[in-house]
Amino acid sequence: MENILEKELHAYFVQLNDAEKKSVLLMLKTFLSGRGKEDIGNISIEQYNKDIDEALAEVTEGKFISQAEMEKQADKW
Repeated sequence: MENILEKELHAYFVQLNDAEKKSVLLMLKTFLSGRGKEDIGNISIEQYNKDIDEALAEVTEGKFISQAEMEKQADKW
């Protein structure tokens, strides 16, 4: 059974477009992957470069929103 917070998260999430959903999902995965690790600030240069390449590929594919659009969405929160 969903609690109030989960219902609210779901209500907002379903309003996002696919690119925004992927961005939120990536953020959540990042939060969860850092649990239990003493030092989450250090990654290998290979991982750093991989993350940069993935981010650039997403931008190239148009999988982003502008700051102005994000501000409009944030105003609705």
